[in-house]
Amino acid sequence: MPELSIVATLNNKIAGHILFTKIHIKGNDGNIKESLGLAPMAVKPELQNSGIGSLLIKKGLEVAQGLGFKSVIVLGHEHYYPKFGFEPAIKWNIKAPFEVPSNVFMAIELEKDGLKNMSGTVIYPKEFDTV
Repeated sequence: MPELSIVATLNNKIAGHILFTKIHIKGNDGNIKESLGLAPMAVKPELQNSGIGSLLIKKGLEVAQGLGFKSVIVLGHEHYYPKFGFEPAIKWNIKAPFEVPSNVFMAIELEKDGLKNMSGTVIYPKEFDTV
């Protein structure tokens, strides 16, 4: 979805980018539910720590919510993403499909109970296999 690919510009030059990709969560019961994965997010090195990344995340979450998505999953820095409301995904019994510390695999509900009954393992699109 093109709406989930957001570019930040500064003086008509690209300063950063964020992408949200549809992912699935496969429950222990075999049911599959849809969510979004936040990846990647990048800000030009010389512009980092200027708030561009924060603006991209806030705008992206707003757009995702407006499109009807109920949750977002991220594998990211444990001290950065919680300031936007992300919490360890293990809170909802959601696991990564690979070994990763639980404090860096996080989720956020875009609406109340957006992750209710969503426990299981995240399934990323095959394109993520090469990263």
